[in-house]
Amino acid sequence: MRDYVIFVDSACDISADLLNEWGVKFCSLSLAFSDDPKEYLDHEIPAKEFYDRMRAGALPKTSAANMGKFYDAFDEIVKTGKDILYIAFSSGLSATCNFAREAAEEVMQENEGSKITVVDSLCASAGYGLLLYLAVEKKKSGMDIDQLASFVEDTKMNVTHWFTVDDLKYLKAGGRISATTALLGGMLNIKPVMKVDENGKLISVEKVRGRKAALKTIADVYCDTATDKKDGVVFISHGDCLDDANALADMIKQNSGAKVELITGIGPVIGSHSGPGTLALFFLVNER
Repeated sequence: MRDYVIFVDSACDISADLLNEWGVKFCSLSLAFSDDPKEYLDHEIPAKEFYDRMRAGALPKTSAANMGKFYDAFDEIVKTGKDILYIAFSSGLSATCNFAREAAEEVMQENEGSKITVVDSLCASAGYGLLLYLAVEKKKSGMDIDQLASFVEDTKMNVTHWFTVDDLKYLKAGGRISATTALLGGMLNIKPVMKVDENGKLISVEKVRGRKAALKTIADVYCDTATDKKDGVVFISHGDCLDDANALADMIKQNSGAKVELITGIGPVIGSHSGPGTLALFFLVNER
């Protein structure tokens, strides 16, 4: 059986350096600001600069990686004699997965004997990254491409995503909430607690008053639902609010003894839809 590589896109919010360390190939999604004609790749613009521009009023718009980008990346890899397992950004949030499937079919037709398997993660941000981390560990243990694809399919519904945002206007801009809800929420200091559902889409679960209450709610969900409260894998991602991310990690450690495996920044593509101050927690549960 041919050797293979794991491939992802930048919506996993794992740094390029760490992806390279894990031996994972990737492509970057892109974005542009309404007041700037330049198109930026996800890893091209520093997160601090990106979020400062959002705070100053700039509105970014994202783009899925098109079929051509995937075709070029896949074709380059299979020509080295390796197959590909592409774990994709949730189809519930982006057309990226569909473009990749089209590109994969074309590349396989043109390269006899090659294999490109696309798995829709139904995950986003560091929940997607957590699923990737588990896949990398399984690949190290010797799983072949078919075994690993089955593992990812079987595991993705056990990866849960819980998050809150600091400013509702970004969810309003993305059509996630109404203008009235955003206005009233801002006036009353209401913070939504949201998650990604079994279809890979964002849903609102609860509304609380104040940032501290939102963090506590998310920490409590971990204690109530994590399959392994003490030793399970836990990731946190944040939109330029590292202090809050560290505070959430401390809360989880105090409540359950669990150590957060990775705290990572939310990249510009995901951050375009959630805004600065977004804080998210990812861990394993029996059912999403």
